[in-house]
Amino acid sequence: MSSFLNAGQAACTVTTKRQAPHLPGPTIPPRQAPRLLDQLREQIRYLHYSMSTEDAYVHWCKAFILFHGKQHPKDLGGAEVEGFLTWLANERQVAPATHKQALSALLFLYTKVLDMNLPWMQEIGRPRVKRRLPVVLSRDEVAAVFRHLNGEQLLFAQLLYGTGLRLTEGLQLRVKDVDFAHNAILVREAKGGKDRVVMLPQVLVPGLKGQLARAHDIWQGDQTDGLGGVEMPHALERKYPRAGSSWAWFWVFPQAAHSTDPRSGVVRRHHAYDQTFQRAFKKAVLTAGITKPATPHTLRHCFATHLLQCGCDIRTVQDLLGHADVATTMIYTHVLNLGVGAVRSPLDQL
Repeated sequence: MSSFLNAGQAACTVTTKRQAPHLPGPTIPPRQAPRLLDQLREQIRYLHYSMSTEDAYVHWCKAFILFHGKQHPKDLGGAEVEGFLTWLANERQVAPATHKQALSALLFLYTKVLDMNLPWMQEIGRPRVKRRLPVVLSRDEVAAVFRHLNGEQLLFAQLLYGTGLRLTEGLQLRVKDVDFAHNAILVREAKGGKDRVVMLPQVLVPGLKGQLARAHDIWQGDQTDGLGGVEMPHALERKYPRAGSSWAWFWVFPQAAHSTDPRSGVVRRHHAYDQTFQRAFKKAVLTAGITKPATPHTLRHCFATHLLQCGCDIRTVQDLLGHADVATTMIYTHVLNLGVGAVRSPLDQL
């Protein structure tokens, strides 16, 4: 976080004038919160954006307000927005993707919260995000990392590599979504709100069954203590009040202790934290002597690349990864150098 964010925590207050929409369609609900950043959170949740998106948008809007001396955004315009973005690019030297995220947050603030659709919004330059080749480990390097993990962390790493799941998809896996009968794992509401099915590696079956047994002990203890219940998606908690306390909806990888839900304030059992596994994985990579900047998401890249190396059809890999466009999956062919026919260097042909 930028140092200037620590200069103040107060959010601006606002009383906006509702304007009739220019185009037909659903109207934005009236805001209940008096503070601007709380109104921003309300609108993000109304549109069912993820918690990570909410955190990022609130961060950048707060940074924008503090950068301009806590002036209200409705009193600022395109010049101020571009000035803030220019400062991020030149002084803070943020990456193009971060620059684009900050711009998206500010446009969301003006169009969805302040209901302002001004001409200068279309004139602001959009940063070009360059597609970079993903970091991919060899099979030997993956095995070396696994040798420096143990217990639940090892099982989770093997799950990510063996199925191509994203980190959050693995952490949010529920008991009902592991189908041993069909050797499949159901990924619910992944990126883009899409469901998909991936294979369940046979080598992981004993480990997953053991993990479910440990999770069942935690679930049973919660039931005994009267602390049962996990987070439910959308309105299911209201529609099926007891479902959140059922074994079927429990996490495959539950957190050891209870925690407070950042949105509802309810104290309940959360799934394992992403930072816990990220730290363990980073330590394993360093201990294995691997110099590549590998992260848990690298295991997903390895999954795709190694499948293509084995001759798997790229459309199948696309479905397993949940990519909407095959062009996204094609990036792994460049890693394999398949895009240029696996050309050999002339030095190797001497």
